[in-house]
Amino acid sequence: MAHIAELRNTYVVKKNEPDKTRDQVARTILESGPATAVDLAKRLKITPAGIRRHLDSLIVEGVLTARDPYQSAVTRGRGRPSKVFVMTDEGREKFEHSYDDLAVAALKFMSSKNGAHLVNEFANVRAAEIERKAETIKSSNKGISEKSKALAKLLSVEGFAATSGKKGMGEEICQHHCPIAHVASEFPELCEAETAAFSRVLGTHVQRLATIAHGDGVCTTFIPATTQTKKRERANA
Repeated sequence: MAHIAELRNTYVVKKNEPDKTRDQVARTILESGPATAVDLAKRLKITPAGIRRHLDSLIVEGVLTARDPYQSAVTRGRGRPSKVFVMTDEGREKFEHSYDDLAVAALKFMSSKNGAHLVNEFANVRAAEIERKAETIKSSNKGISEKSKALAKLLSVEGFAATSGKKGMGEEICQHHCPIAHVASEFPELCEAETAAFSRVLGTHVQRLATIAHGDGVCTTFIPATTQTKKRERANA
């Protein structure tokens, strides 16, 4: 009987292991953005066959979807590109959200009672809280690149799984997860106030290029290089 119990325990461990790995695959895409099967296999040290099995399961569950990657004019025509796997709205909802249906209902109620100004006020208060937490970044004398990295780190702590890096003639902050996407899809004022807060923290103009709330795979904010930034980069070159 003891031998049978041992076999049962072993079976339970083996049965749960694929679930853990599958969750890890989903979490990686959530935090790092769209990725190919090859990239995921290397990052998670899983065989290509194994990663594809997990990806297929996540697609069936509605957590992920496969898309053709963006191709520039330079990369076009170099063979068939690998599919990239992207988190779906349903997949995002499986992860923790700071706001839920109650928040949407509350804001809708305020708006319906001639309280549109209260929705804007709420959005501004939330953005001001982000700005308050980023006060040390805002008051620092560091360059835009350093400030962007620090802001991305702060946003990650707040649950946005953010990264930053150079993009063309400037910097770009990518938020791979949005804890308020469900609410922001109904009330874009939240995204607008957040973008304005980023601008004040960084001390320069920023452009919101995409948002998860509007169906994009990631929230992207572009920070164009200013004349002072360009001069500083040339001086450091």
